[in-house]
Amino acid sequence: MSAELTHLNARGEAHMVDVTTKAVTEREARAEAFIAMAPATLALILSGEHHKGDVFATARIAGVMAAKKTADLIPLCHPLALTKVEVEITPEPAHSRVRIETLCKLAGKTGVEMEALTAASVTALTIYDMCKAVQKDMVIGPVRLLEKRGGKSGHFQADMNPDQHNAGEAS
Repeated sequence: MSAELTHLNARGEAHMVDVTTKAVTEREARAEAFIAMAPATLALILSGEHHKGDVFATARIAGVMAAKKTADLIPLCHPLALTKVEVEITPEPAHSRVRIETLCKLAGKTGVEMEALTAASVTALTIYDMCKAVQKDMVIGPVRLLEKRGGKSGHFQADMNPDQHNAGEAS
């Protein structure tokens, strides 16, 4: 793993990385997030009887929109022309939580990890927002990068240790 922080210039000041001379390559990233909640809250979402409507549909749209707005939220991110954003929401009733997995793709000069992570985070936050009147102590996390492909650093895949997936479990 490189210890070089590319968002710092020679004087140690934050700056946007210059990608002008980088080659355009196909790039993709997958991220995940969890939101743990009471069984009754999850049951309400799954029944379709939530007074705010389809929680997962709204959260999925929010995740897609968030990926497209990442450069507006993270100061040093490049604005990207995403070619694909996918948000999968999977209820896990046995763990009283919801798993969110996002995929972002493009052909470009810089990666899409932040877009995938932002999409996963905002999807979870939207589920929280829609359900906070029912339950305020839901827990979001972990949020993590699962995989990235393309670019100079090549391929990264997170350790898929099942124990890591239990970190977002409700107690």
